Amino acid sequence: MIYVIDHEDSFTYNLVHLFENFGQTYVSNYFNIDKKKLDACKIIVFSPGPGEPSHYPETQKIYYQYRGLKKIIGICLGYQQILYAEKGQIIPQKKIYHGYQSRIKVLRESLIFKPNKILIGGRYHSLKLKEPFSSKTLKITMRCVETNVAMAIEDTINSVYGFQFHPDSFLTVDGKFLIQKILQA
Repeated sequence: MIYVIDHEDSFTYNLVHLFENFGQTYVSNYFNIDKKKLDACKIIVFSPGPGEPSHYPETQKIYYQYRGLKKIIGICLGYQQILYAEKGQIIPQKKIYHGYQSRIKVLRESLIFKPNKILIGGRYHSLKLKEPFSSKTLKITMRCVETNVAMAIEDTINSVYGFQFHPDSFLTVDGKFLIQKILQA
């Protein structure tokens, strides 16, 4: 089962519908977690949402509890929550990217996607990872071609993955393929 933790975002059910293509999917609000279902699931997805990662301490606890035990995938705010939990700083961007389509380059650090491939991703965020960022296991694997902002992460040791952009958006080309590759990793 795939457990989607909803941070009360309008995109959450787009994400749920995308994951339903790959298996039984359950969704609940971040403040109303079904512990039995969370324990039983194989994959945890942190949804997009308003605000910043520090606004969701419950999700941070879930990340620390299940990191390395279950596959964890973060989208937008969920991606930022993973980075925040890994001691990354999440800061405002100069430009807000809401409903913006970007060219995104896959870096050689990716073990899942073909390096140097250019993807098209739909962005909906005003925050970003402050760099430099360092982690022993978590690697930045995609960047925006225009701004060089980190757009994806992989930790193949602990099965943690994330996208700053939205694979569930109509602005993202082939988002279903992106999720399928992560689920197969």
